[in-house]
Amino acid sequence: MLRIGCHLSSAKGYLAMGREAVRIGANTFQFFTRNPRGGKAKELDLADIGEYLAFAEEHGLGQILAHAPYTLNACAKDEGLRQFAYETMCDDLERLAHIPGSMYNFHPGSHVKQGVQAGISYISDMLNHIGEHGFSTIILLETMAGKGTEVGRSFEELRAVIDKLEDAGRIGVCLDTCHVFDSGYDIVSDLDGVLDQFDQIIGLERLKAVHVNDSKNPLGSRKDRHEKIGEGQIGMDAFENIVTHASLRHLPFYLETPNDLAGYQKEIAMLRAVRRKADE
Repeated sequence: MLRIGCHLSSAKGYLAMGREAVRIGANTFQFFTRNPRGGKAKELDLADIGEYLAFAEEHGLGQILAHAPYTLNACAKDEGLRQFAYETMCDDLERLAHIPGSMYNFHPGSHVKQGVQAGISYISDMLNHIGEHGFSTIILLETMAGKGTEVGRSFEELRAVIDKLEDAGRIGVCLDTCHVFDSGYDIVSDLDGVLDQFDQIIGLERLKAVHVNDSKNPLGSRKDRHEKIGEGQIGMDAFENIVTHASLRHLPFYLETPNDLAGYQKEIAMLRAVRRKADE
């Protein structure tokens, strides 16, 4: 079964997101834990969560992915911003404890000319402190496109973060197709080779989710501009390989393409058809 969904607005709560997901043919979804450009999360609504959990069980929704706000920078130059990242993530993970089986994804951050090694150290330090709380939610480092001073543009950089962790048991990776393509990994012509690299450097057992996005820019551009599936530089043939690949097909896929709900519904149906054809 293809587990696929898209990014939904969390403004109206979990139950509303669950209903929207089912309405467009999704069986999972992603959402921001709070305003992506802000800091404060809205009040936790346990009644809404209870209703969502019942709805999710009835309709087969699962493995939802919470996305940290863009303002979270674990390797910022300013200590106050790093503290904000730590406090935000702790708050998010406390909230997600009420949603069993959910995962938490974040952009590793930008080192702001401090150097990649300094950035890696700050990120791993934050994750080590967070690990002391014993949160149960799986935390995912996202592969990045490599614009500016982003950490995570290569598999080696993500591995370096993981290697510095005291307990990496609940740390995984979310592979973003646009990001890895823009950072220089040729998932169009050599998907097997890219996944082999991932396995050798990080380990495929740590790959927990896939962001399914086409790219407006060519291979290695380091631009990070998402495009609708099949309308960008990656192309439909590559996405057929991605959603049917033996090393990926068991994972949840989350669309972050520039779409409204109708557009997401179309893409979900399109990728489901690809998967059904491959399974025949």
